[in-house]
Amino acid sequence: MREKTIDYVLRATWQAVSRMYNEEATKYGASMALGFALLSIDKEDGTPSTYLAPRMGMEATSLTRTLKTMEEKGLIERRKNPDDGRGVLIHLTKLGKEKRELSKSTVLKFNETIRQHVTEEQLRHFMDVANIINELIAEKQIFNEE
Repeated sequence: MREKTIDYVLRATWQAVSRMYNEEATKYGASMALGFALLSIDKEDGTPSTYLAPRMGMEATSLTRTLKTMEEKGLIERRKNPDDGRGVLIHLTKLGKEKRELSKSTVLKFNETIRQHVTEEQLRHFMDVANIINELIAEKQIFNEE
């Protein structure tokens, strides 16, 4: 039965992807979360720290730990937001930009490999189904209070 439920397939697939990215990131002393954070920070203008958690789908406390690790590794620096003195912008350091490019090439390699093994039509259907699932969840149409 478990192979026939949609949530099982989603969870098992995401766990496999996550494990794969973490194994690859470990080769470079990083993690999937760190790589994803690098890709979520604007490489030229920086990104307000308050935008990162929602952009990445992370809890603020998890993001705080990730940013602390990134700062300790010399990948990011925090700067005052010139447009809002109360805010902080997260900027990539030179090393952070190099690691960002590495993360980007890893993600592109994954996408390229998948595209070599599925047709455009299969990929389009997969994306359509994923978008429908996300919309149903966002609109609270699965477990509504009616």
